[in-house]
Amino acid sequence: MIGVDPIEEWGGAQRRVIALLANATEEQVGRRVPACPDWTVRDLFSHMVGLGSDVVAGDEPDDHNAAWTARQVEARRDSSVAELIAEWEATAEPLQAWMREHGPRPLGDVIIHEQDLRGALGVPGGKDSAGVAAIRDRFAPRVGARLPEGTTLGLVGRHWSWASDGGDPEQADVVLHADEFELHRACLARRSAAQLRSWTTKGDVEPVLGAFATLGDLPEEDRSE
Repeated sequence: MIGVDPIEEWGGAQRRVIALLANATEEQVGRRVPACPDWTVRDLFSHMVGLGSDVVAGDEPDDHNAAWTARQVEARRDSSVAELIAEWEATAEPLQAWMREHGPRPLGDVIIHEQDLRGALGVPGGKDSAGVAAIRDRFAPRVGARLPEGTTLGLVGRHWSWASDGGDPEQADVVLHADEFELHRACLARRSAAQLRSWTTKGDVEPVLGAFATLGDLPEEDRSE
């Protein structure tokens, strides 16, 4: 995250999410989140708030398992959005202090889920933040680590590119061209196989599709935020 202040980026993302949800209707907060289909907007926000509170309290399993995240949601089942916002705001300063001491890991959760919320609500924003770029740079190597042995991958955006072998992305075995934000979401398993195929300009993408399943299976339907 060279040149990126993760504390500042976390704060910026938090402010954007609060602005997104502060005046949301009951219908909106009750919508299912396409990227997290087991959860509504309220559920996902409860997880985001609960993660911060749990991290500050020292309750954070290495694998962020489903039971842990489910407890965050259930514990806040009866909380209003206003109450959730108030809890999150109270957690902000101690969580940012935790990040200064332990590292920027919580930035990923807020950056990823901000866009999940936006996808559910149909309100784009925050795509060009430095936080998005930082998480893209964090996850692209995770895709690379999952590639079939001996296969190289190149991702090429308008102003950013990456190669799994550190070389010229255009010379990789498989090359995808897309907007940087789309490549960011693809590295988080937030884009479908069909979308990845449509971006492929070189090579056979089929054997590498599984490498993009970093945070679960690829969605069956196309997605956008």
